[in-house]
Amino acid sequence: MTKNIRVLENFHIPLWLIKDACWMFHWKLIGVTMIAPTLAVSLLIVFITRKSNDVFINAAISFWISANAFWMCAEFFAFEQYKELAAIPFSCGFLFVIIFYLRAKKTKNEEKNT
Repeated sequence: MTKNIRVLENFHIPLWLIKDACWMFHWKLIGVTMIAPTLAVSLLIVFITRKSNDVFINAAISFWISANAFWMCAEFFAFEQYKELAAIPFSCGFLFVIIFYLRAKKTKNEEKNT
């Protein structure tokens, strides 16, 4: 399973970079189009890792992409007054990162005690 995840992660990174580069260059059509595959691969990684602690870090990435996508669309389509709402998925992402590290620490402590 680890090899399959690595392939997906390596595929996912260029999608994310293309989406963000389109945002930077103000290429609206390509940028908005790249949201779907970028988020889809991210969610597929979340689904595949759903039974491991990695699901939390992968969910955080999905929240991050969602926040970035919302922010990008706010700038592209002139509803910038709402871009602060991107703080909601960003905050969820931070929460999932905290959960990931707390669970990893707990697992490490349990392994140390056995």
